Amino acid sequence: MTSTHAFWLAGRQVTGEDTFDVTSPWDGRLVGRVAVPTDAQVEEAVAAAYAVRDEFAATPAHVRAAALDHVSRRLAERTEEIARLISAENGKPIKWARGEVGRAVSVFRFAAEEARRFNGGEAQRLDTDPGGQGRLALTRRFPKGVVLGIAPFNFPLNLCAHKVAPAIAAGAPIILKPAPATPLSGLVIGELLAETELPAGSWSILPVPNDAMPALVQDERLPVISFTGSEKVGYAIMDSVPRKHCTLELGGNGAAVVLADWASDEDLDWAANRIATFSNYQGGQSCISVQRVVADASVYDRLLPRIVAAVEAQVTGDPSDDATDVGPLVSEDAAKRVETWVDEAVAAGAKLLTGGKRDGASYAPTVLTEVPADVTISCEEVFGPVLTVQRTDGEAEAFTAVNDSKYGLQAGVFTHDVQTAFRAHRALEVGGVVIGDVPSYRADQMPYGGAKQSGVGREGVRFAMEDYTYERVLVLTGLAL
Repeated sequence: MTSTHAFWLAGRQVTGEDTFDVTSPWDGRLVGRVAVPTDAQVEEAVAAAYAVRDEFAATPAHVRAAALDHVSRRLAERTEEIARLISAENGKPIKWARGEVGRAVSVFRFAAEEARRFNGGEAQRLDTDPGGQGRLALTRRFPKGVVLGIAPFNFPLNLCAHKVAPAIAAGAPIILKPAPATPLSGLVIGELLAETELPAGSWSILPVPNDAMPALVQDERLPVISFTGSEKVGYAIMDSVPRKHCTLELGGNGAAVVLADWASDEDLDWAANRIATFSNYQGGQSCISVQRVVADASVYDRLLPRIVAAVEAQVTGDPSDDATDVGPLVSEDAAKRVETWVDEAVAAGAKLLTGGKRDGASYAPTVLTEVPADVTISCEEVFGPVLTVQRTDGEAEAFTAVNDSKYGLQAGVFTHDVQTAFRAHRALEVGGVVIGDVPSYRADQMPYGGAKQSGVGREGVRFAMEDYTYERVLVLTGLAL
């Protein structure tokens, strides 16, 4: 008999009146049963976070840093157990699940480091004008208030870490809502935080259903919302609370540009293998997975067969198998959506070079060429293991093709030329440009976010901490400077 996973309310483990089941997208087996917070329990968590906000903001840095260090160490100690949990509830191949745990270990470690050095204060002399003689300004950052963190299913541990760790480091209480499809990984963070000495109420992890979110989003006691997910939901949240601070990390349709100077056999083999791997990792369910390849005409004919071969070499199957590269999508409905988009593109004239087949929640790694510009898969984020390849002529045309999108999260540019790298950095309307690799590279300490419809604000531990806080100036008078 499966036991019920309790949730975390103001630092303590409790159960609700109802439960929901978490099942494996690979084989449908029951992974866990999770308690659902009642409305009264949600209210209790919000009230506790709001009540503790001043106390938590004043908590010494060493206390918050010690708690974050503890979570980092405990995640590392339990890597295999937690990776198996991620793989079971998400369908992520175990090799990628282990990598996700490793990244979360780093996120909490980075947050501990930032907690120790953040907000040291900046002094500014004011006697640069006569009226400021004898005065000194000291600027420090203070939390805006309680953070509501809303995490997605595709990185069920690490993207919860990216909500929780910066908030704790900055001294901001947080209420975390993990994705309903994958709540178990987020609840593990609660287990580890409960082993620390953080004030009661400074954190809660509430697996509330999506239809309960409007009331939380609009609660005035939660002035900061950090959301990772779809463009539609993210902007609906922002539109519903125009006076709140919203950080939105939304969709993308990441492009990998292969320019004319990336032309040796070794270069093309490297690009093809990286493109194949990162168009299909996590089942393509990553905001920065490779969805588009923009290849210069001079290398296109040599690159395309390499990409197809590398995609076909991806091992699909049971996500618990160490050999598996590509597992199922998060649900059969998600795979059906991808199937519909690919079928639409093919019906409109796109050429299917490999893949294009669905089996339950799994969708075969797919490569398309000659895709019309107006079909869904050209315009939207596919969030599946599908890759389109297009031919362009020259750098300027390639960069224009990348920018011909409502999204702008990250782009990869395969070039050896440093001047081209700087031109790409200036020209491409994205949040990050990766030179010599795919757009899928992310270091968890760097600023991460997009332009255009890919969101507002930045994740990355220190940058999220800045989003969660504001500057407050102290002016000292009568000083002998």
